[in-house]
Amino acid sequence: MNMRNFASLAAGAALIALAAGSAKAAEEVEVLHWWTAGGEAAALNVLKENLAKEGVSWKDMPVAGGSGVQAMTALRARVTSGDPPTAVQMLGFDIRDWAEQGVVGNLDELAEKQGWAKVIPEALQAFSKYDDHWIAAPVNVHSTNWLWLNKAAFDKAGGKEPANIEELIALLDKFKEQGLTPLAHGGQPWQDGTLWESVVLSTGGMDFYKKAVIDLDPAALSGDQMKQVFDTMSKLRTYFDPNFSGRDWNLSTALVIEGKAGAQQMGDWSKGEWLRADKKPGTDFVCMRFPGTQGNVLFNADQFVMFDVGEEKRDAQMKLASAVEDPAFQIAFNTVKGSVPARTDVPGDQFDDCGKKGIKDVADAAKAGTLVGSLAHGYAQPGAVKEAVFDVITQHLNGQIDTATALKRLPEAVAAAK
Repeated sequence: MNMRNFASLAAGAALIALAAGSAKAAEEVEVLHWWTAGGEAAALNVLKENLAKEGVSWKDMPVAGGSGVQAMTALRARVTSGDPPTAVQMLGFDIRDWAEQGVVGNLDELAEKQGWAKVIPEALQAFSKYDDHWIAAPVNVHSTNWLWLNKAAFDKAGGKEPANIEELIALLDKFKEQGLTPLAHGGQPWQDGTLWESVVLSTGGMDFYKKAVIDLDPAALSGDQMKQVFDTMSKLRTYFDPNFSGRDWNLSTALVIEGKAGAQQMGDWSKGEWLRADKKPGTDFVCMRFPGTQGNVLFNADQFVMFDVGEEKRDAQMKLASAVEDPAFQIAFNTVKGSVPARTDVPGDQFDDCGKKGIKDVADAAKAGTLVGSLAHGYAQPGAVKEAVFDVITQHLNGQIDTATALKRLPEAVAAAK
């Protein structure tokens, strides 16, 4: 072979290698999310591994913070600079806010091909779509009104699930007698809000929750039932440990797992931490609806919103969306995460007892009209209203304002934020 032919072949090989490298680089998704706790990270690995099988590499952009507030701040910086990530974990009204800015991608073709409209609940579709176009792939359905109990401490306290707030207080007193922190809580605004919305639902039922949280009725926000809610929050505060302020939710879960605390009120993502610690429902821990909220579900659904990142990255983006909606992934992910599938056609036989209960609760609530968005997790009100409510709840819970002041400020804060 002469040198001229060799040079030509070498140049051709270099071009092929360059093209292959470019193609490989295009098959990458950059995903912004806040799944940084151990159980959450383990669940996310299921998706990463599935995409790797499709030849798509995963570029991680984790932003710690359990409600996604910090993640939305990071996202604004990226979009403002003209460099949005491929996909972003997002909740409720945040999805609508970004859709209104015209920066999200379109998933209509994939959704039509795979029949998403037939298997994804309408309550989720209300946020997965904008102007009747699919813009997000829902991963799961979480619910927030759960209570998690250390089984050994619970059995020692009598083993009877509390049916209302009064019985919950009695149970917490028994945990206190055992020398435990009765109620593990992390003092962050979104965690305060998660506890508060369960107390609202327990105190006045779904009708009151809808009036106060969905309709933002001033009378409901300042009346006798809301007074009872804030008084209950003050009582529950007495069962926290002294170090609760600022603590991440998973560290509070760890206190219950380790037998240092009796209970935690938290969404069903908490179960992922129990499973990661090799604990079993019914043996090591008890999952139950927050007392007084049985038959009702406050939901929160993680969704991956696809951003407009150009045609060269669209193929990898569609592979990500397709992988998220794959029934096999929905099972593998949600059995680890603690949530239930976003698709109604996914069977529950591979889920543990808490998962089976969650699937049934969501299905029953959807039929009864008692499947309603969580305020603390962005599915009941836009961010401005949510944050305004958080401010009042957290100030009150920390003793900065009394109940009378909270009842005056809550409707005022909501009105100013609307």
